[in-house]
Amino acid sequence: MKIFIVCAHPEPKSFNHAMANLAVEVLGERGHEVRVSDLYAMGFNPVGGRWEFKTLPDLDYFEYMSAQGFAARRGEITADVAAEHEKLLWCDLLILQFPMWWFGMPAILKGWVDRVMSNGTAYSGEMSYETGGFRGRRASVSMTTSVASGYYEVGGRGGYMAHLLWPINNGTLRYCGFDVLPFFVADGIGDVDEETHRRYLEDYRAHLIGLETAEPFFFHMAEDYDDELRLKPGVTAQTEMQNPELLLKKASGA
Repeated sequence: MKIFIVCAHPEPKSFNHAMANLAVEVLGERGHEVRVSDLYAMGFNPVGGRWEFKTLPDLDYFEYMSAQGFAARRGEITADVAAEHEKLLWCDLLILQFPMWWFGMPAILKGWVDRVMSNGTAYSGEMSYETGGFRGRRASVSMTTSVASGYYEVGGRGGYMAHLLWPINNGTLRYCGFDVLPFFVADGIGDVDEETHRRYLEDYRAHLIGLETAEPFFFHMAEDYDDELRLKPGVTAQTEMQNPELLLKKASGA
């Protein structure tokens, strides 16, 4: 496979970088080709705006996504975004590596998503979810947190991790066409000992190898939805975010 890793942590000695480095090592040993975008080392600019565009569809009112689509049609995408597009179109598998900050992605990675998962390339009015611009590719989230795993389990004070990642897995990756694979989380990374760090890395090694054959998460296809983008009568929601009863069954151990 051709694998593209996007790493978003400002400290090269961080556990996130240790995970990214391990991924390069393990996947390379298994014959895969790996490329990495280290966003902080690259100095990637996460703040999109008028400055990106040579021409605009409306000179009186700036609307970012419309400007992206206009630039894509005119072949006027900035060099830094075009370079990331090339990697995404090259890859078979995308891995997002980052620490959870404020229950989501660091700002630099969110800005990378804003600028790179762009209108006209990643999606458009006619191109989303199973028809998204990166369809045929797979993606997986790899992440660290600063608290113990119970905080993010069913009933945990922080909320259920699979739900917290829904905006990324469904709202970003799946929306842009990726088949979304299981995620990996190393919890409480700042408060654990070296033995736990070692165990996390061994678990991550196994996870990386497992991605070769992992089944994607289930998402309903377009034909399951009506004109108002709600599941049609008679279609039973098969995701926990759309069917709370599934989460209740998980909580009860059923």
